[in-house]
Formats: sequence, C-alpha cells, structure tokens
Amino acid sequence: MTAPLSDAALDQLFREARTNQYFLDREVTDTQLRAVWDLAKMGPTSMNQLPLRVVWCKSAEAKERLAGHAASGNVEKIRNAPVCAILAMDEDFHEHLPTFAPHMDDPKSIFAGEGKLETRRVSAFRNGTLQGGYFILAARALGLDCGPMSGFSNDKVDADFFADTPSWKSNFICSLGHGDPARLHKRAPRPDFDLFNRVL
Repeated sequence: MTAPLSDAALDQLFREARTNQYFLDREVTDTQLRAVWDLAKMGPTSMNQLPLRVVWCKSAEAKERLAGHAASGNVEKIRNAPVCAILAMDEDFHEHLPTFAPHMDDPKSIFAGEGKLETRRVSAFRNGTLQGGYFILAARALGLDCGPMSGFSNDKVDADFFADTPSWKSNFICSLGHGDPARLHKRAPRPDFDLFNRVL
C-alpha cells in the first residue's frame, strides 16, 4: 500500500466525522450517489461475494413510504434527509459468483441449494454489513454526512420495497446529505485501546 492518509483525510473519515440527524437544504445528486456506490463496492468481501443491494429513497414519496415503517423517533429523520438509503443484502448473492469470483472453480456450488440457505444468510449478513461500513466511509470521503439507523420494521420494509426481489433483505437505513453542524450534540465517549483490546 501507499503512505498513510493525511491528518485532514483521517479527520474527515473518522475523527471529526459525526452521525447526523439534521441536514442542510442542499441537494444530493444522482452523480454523487453513483460515486458513493463506485467507492463502496471496492472494499473487500469474502470470495468477493458483494451481497450489498441499495435502494436510494430520494423522492418525497419514497421517503414517506420508508418513514411509514420506521419507529417514531426515526420518522422525521427519514422525511427530512435529502436521501435515505435502504442498505440490504441479497441472500442469493451466490448466483453472481461466477462473474465476481472468476478465479474460483464453480464458486456458486458452495452456496447452492435450499440446504445452504442458512449459510448464505449468515454470509450475506456479515459481508453486507461490512459493505455498509464501506458505504459510510465512501460517503464521508466524498464530502457527505451520514445518519445510519435501525429502528424500523425489516419485514415491512422488505414487503414494500423488495416484493419483486424477495432474496433482498433490509439490514439498516442510512440518511445522506450535508449535515447541519449547528445541531450536533457533543460526541459520545470512545474507549481507549487498553479497555477492549488484547495483543497476544
């Protein structure tokens, strides 16, 4: 790899970046959404499974549909965000492995069949969540702020948004935009290395 990133870049990605619930009235373009995807997809996943699937709720109608399945504390966060993305995982990701893992001999067979459904679910959740982290870092790298959230009915979201792709299952929601710094609360504490780490 190359040299470490600058302190300014590390601040933007980690140290100064914040979870945002309130956003400025600034547009997030489709070009920006594509740029987020094009960065996030580059992060590593097991066997290059790439199970992440995204529905970008940008219109008022789409955000209202999504808000209808959210806990009360998240309704306005969804309605007022410029974009609210549903980050989902495809439990049939293995169908695409011949394309995404061409270096392997018949990678699809490892996960094929009803008897492997639970294995696919576990792998899709693990790797889809990993890609969700890349998604947030990609958005931050491109100058956007994020508000990841749970607090919604996965079953209702899946029925509403993924009826035509039943193998897609929602994982979490992430609002995107330009955060309002005046409405940020004080950052919550983070643990020191010695508290939760062991070097053996």
